[in-house]
Amino acid sequence: VGEEDVIQIVTDNAANYKAAGELLMQKRKKLYWTPYFEKKIPLHHDTIANGKKITTYIYSRTDLISLLHKYSEGKDLIRPANTRFATSYLTLGCLNDNRGSLIKMFTSSEWQSSQFAKTRDGGLVENLIMDKGFWKSILNCLRGALPLIKVLRMVDSDEKPAMGFIYEEMDRAKEKIQNLLNGV
Repeated sequence: VGEEDVIQIVTDNAANYKAAGELLMQKRKKLYWTPYFEKKIPLHHDTIANGKKITTYIYSRTDLISLLHKYSEGKDLIRPANTRFATSYLTLGCLNDNRGSLIKMFTSSEWQSSQFAKTRDGGLVENLIMDKGFWKSILNCLRGALPLIKVLRMVDSDEKPAMGFIYEEMDRAKEKIQNLLNGV
């Protein structure tokens, strides 16, 4: 592999690696350094998995779909996308957009008196909805993913060829992610 073919380097987040990564990005404008956070990467996976638990639980029960639509004014929690990556994050976005509606739904008398509230899975989903840490982890996932999803949509568009702007857009996405994640 030639030097010109390397576009990303992933290293530990130690200060010396961070300094080296920043120097490399200054010298090679098309190179991206990404820190590897052992504890944060599983967080994204767990957050996506928990979001999927919520949507799967609700959408596999017609009574709960009706209850959701009552509290969300007909809004859904799932948005299809061209890629599984994007679908996962768009679903997290829909969950976040409907946070208030979901909390109202799971604290309502209809939910509390339902057969679903008394089940183990129902309790698990209710606990996720009421967990402030879960909602914070959704926001962190979205901060890192939405700029990339925007670039993916631009590249996937038939409006103009991607080659003319992809590097500039990736650089913008990188900077936006760094700013949103407080310079990580």
